[in-house]
Amino acid sequence: MENVLKIIERLALKHDKISPDIVKSKNIKLGLRNENGTGVFVGITSKGQVIGYKKEIQGDGSEKKIDLDGELYYCGYNVKDLVRHHQKEGRFGFEETIYLLLTGELPNKKHLDTFTSELAQRRRLPEEAKKIILNRPPHDDQMGPLHTIVSAMHLFDRNPDSTDINDLSRQCIDLIAKFPTIVAYNYHASAGHRKELPELLDPRDDYSHAENFLYMLHGKKPDKLTAHLFDMMLVLHAEHGGGNNSTFTVRTVSSSGANSYMAICSGIASLSGHLHGGANEAVESMMENIKSHVKDWDDDDEVSSYLEKILDKKVNDRSGKIYGIGHAVYTKSDPRALILEHKAEEIAKKSGMKKEFNLYRKVAMLAPDIVLKKKGKVAAANVDFYSGFVYRSMGIPKDLFTPIFAMSRVAGWTAHRIEEIIQGKLIRPSYYSSLPGLRKDYVPLSFR
Repeated sequence: MENVLKIIERLALKHDKISPDIVKSKNIKLGLRNENGTGVFVGITSKGQVIGYKKEIQGDGSEKKIDLDGELYYCGYNVKDLVRHHQKEGRFGFEETIYLLLTGELPNKKHLDTFTSELAQRRRLPEEAKKIILNRPPHDDQMGPLHTIVSAMHLFDRNPDSTDINDLSRQCIDLIAKFPTIVAYNYHASAGHRKELPELLDPRDDYSHAENFLYMLHGKKPDKLTAHLFDMMLVLHAEHGGGNNSTFTVRTVSSSGANSYMAICSGIASLSGHLHGGANEAVESMMENIKSHVKDWDDDDEVSSYLEKILDKKVNDRSGKIYGIGHAVYTKSDPRALILEHKAEEIAKKSGMKKEFNLYRKVAMLAPDIVLKKKGKVAAANVDFYSGFVYRSMGIPKDLFTPIFAMSRVAGWTAHRIEEIIQGKLIRPSYYSSLPGLRKDYVPLSFR
């Protein structure tokens, strides 16, 4: 007799596949994307704006997509300006970025100091939460435990289901403050590190958000270059508009009236998917493959030849993807990647990885032309292309790349959650039926 799991698999494949003809005839926006690759407008936000193209109406009334150099704005401020001023003033910028996203305004010195102090005071976890982390079954997964602990945090909230703006603000700030502690503790308590588990370090009130995480991870205060670079990484990943998968998920769940902990957990769940949060890990694996198969890293022709084989599904994971090249919105350039490339070179020199960085830069330079030639798509290196390399140069293990992404993006998630609750409209799109018609011939069980 056919195994029940095989029956389900066979019937699911039979009924759940959809015809491209139906999609086209009904003008269905799969993935909430238009046929030309642009996004469908489903909401409105003041938090983030991602620009990679513009639309122009042609003489025949059709719409044309015009590729642009990428730009990213947080509450109207260009992220390049934010990063430039943080660096010019020699200060950490993530705390200011969080404040900006939550309030829509840049803080003055007094308000920033007060907000930074508030975050610092909220970093510690309840002892019961520490016990949950330490007593979970041995496992090396990092995103699952992050989801578990964030979900459990509602147990320590006297009013977890409140959607009053005061409670929302308190919950969001509390989660942002605790994410680095949860991520660091989960890592130290994971199966591969449990035997060497040191005493879980209490977060420091006198360290910045970036310094504090690196301190809890490595057990010592990071050097200035590493700390400021990590802070910049947090700023660059903090927000990316309402349409990215995890933020849209948080907004969707928030629109139902779910509490803050469930809503933020939905963002973690989305980010755990390899098509969203795991991109920099895929880049690192691909680059390891390139390094082992390309003999002369300085030879453009040899590198190009191998990249073509990757696109032709002949090598690497045979997916046909050059990971880290291309983006759903950015076409000609990703502004975050341009910022990160310069800093990646700086830390590569410091950590003795300059030759390896040069290979990354060469792939980023050659791949767009190859993608255009073979697929007819305008593409450029995105932020994920360099971020894994930078984290690795800091001594951060690969399995923390995605949790760190969550640690940064929770700033954007919480800002969008508050905005969604204030807007107060349940997100409920429609789906077209793929069935050819209604079934009226119900057959009693005894006759099937």
